[in-house]
Amino acid sequence: MPFQLFSFHPKVVAGVKAAGYATPTPIQAQAIPKIMAGHDLMGLAQTGTGKTAAFALPILHRLMQGPRKQVRALVIAPTRELAEQINDSIQELGSQTRLKSITVYGGVGVNPQVEKLKNGVEIVVACPGRLLDHINQGTIDLSSLELLVLDEADQMFDMGFLPDIRRILKHLPAQRQTLLFSATMPPEIRGLAREILRDPVTVQVDTVAPAATVTHALYPVAQHLKTPLLMQLLQHTDTGSVLIFTRTKHRAKRLGEQLEKAGYTAASLQGNLSQNRRQAAMDGFRSGAFQILVATDIAARGIDVSQVSHVINYDIPDTTEAYIHRIGRTGRAARNGDAFTLVTDEDTAMVRAIEKTLGSAIERRTVAGFDYNVQAPRKDEEFARPPRPPRPQPKAKKEVAGQGSGQPRSGQQPAKQGRPAGTRPSSPGAGRQQQRSRTPR
Repeated sequence: MPFQLFSFHPKVVAGVKAAGYATPTPIQAQAIPKIMAGHDLMGLAQTGTGKTAAFALPILHRLMQGPRKQVRALVIAPTRELAEQINDSIQELGSQTRLKSITVYGGVGVNPQVEKLKNGVEIVVACPGRLLDHINQGTIDLSSLELLVLDEADQMFDMGFLPDIRRILKHLPAQRQTLLFSATMPPEIRGLAREILRDPVTVQVDTVAPAATVTHALYPVAQHLKTPLLMQLLQHTDTGSVLIFTRTKHRAKRLGEQLEKAGYTAASLQGNLSQNRRQAAMDGFRSGAFQILVATDIAARGIDVSQVSHVINYDIPDTTEAYIHRIGRTGRAARNGDAFTLVTDEDTAMVRAIEKTLGSAIERRTVAGFDYNVQAPRKDEEFARPPRPPRPQPKAKKEVAGQGSGQPRSGQQPAKQGRPAGTRPSSPGAGRQQQRSRTPR
């Protein structure tokens, strides 16, 4: 089924051809006709299935008719990186349409966004927090909105954005077309869908299986030996670009620093970075300036780098869906890729779940020459903050003339009688406690 059968506006067709799109993916083939017919839609599909074009192309087609320089379509995404990726796709596919789209998210200056909104745009791709700021400050007009897209809804729930989403919905026209896309459908997202979708059609693409070009391997190791094993693994493996996943922001930052000290060109991508530094890390990884990128799951949303040779799970993901999503970053475009996962004894249940999803056991491997028997320190502080240095004790004051003789220094009040200076007043029962302490046991 070629794209021509969708009867897009000629300017949209030109953008599709320029982007090199030939045959629609399953999610596009199912969703595009429903969206163009005006239906609300619930799409169940993971990243990498082509869902961005599934909603971007109908939006561009629709907006070719009607007024310009008004916000008529709003796409809400959970992360800055995903917002940028969506906007890039919209601009690429809409390159011949003269429709304008912008991204709106925090971590960058608000004034350039305000200026672009004043000049007039038709499509806004936004993260919830900054969008609410614009709404509250009156710097965005959503009264002409015709179409709303909530992308990666399950991730927005995981990040705690659902209250913000509900606040945003109160400021949108009731008469609109709404599209909700999610890789999974937890009860909270199902409830949200019932609230905001009117007689929706559901489009579902089966869980995306890992590409056949990806080789999986598990590396069992004690928690305290993960970093040394990772270093050995990198030294003994012929790698191109390597994407490493960690569970926490702090661990991503620390591991990136350790890799740099070891001589690798590495960067970390995590939520505490400013937007400029996040973009620099992403651009450097895409261009090859950084061989290794260490990222958390949330920060990695929107990474689209086609030449990743290895994905390494420093920490095993919490769900099988996350595992499939992570390793889908390698083995693209018919290239071979490797997915390595460092696992501890505590990861047994998740390993079984992943193997069940894959339909086969994953090979266990060891690194030759690595000492797996090194004992853990009494307290594993590999990623802990260094202890605070003890506060310096105040120096004892030198005795001055007249002190101790009962004569106060100039300007000093005489000490009150009844207890030595510097001692705490007796609390009720203190005398009894002292008496008891002198009683032989």
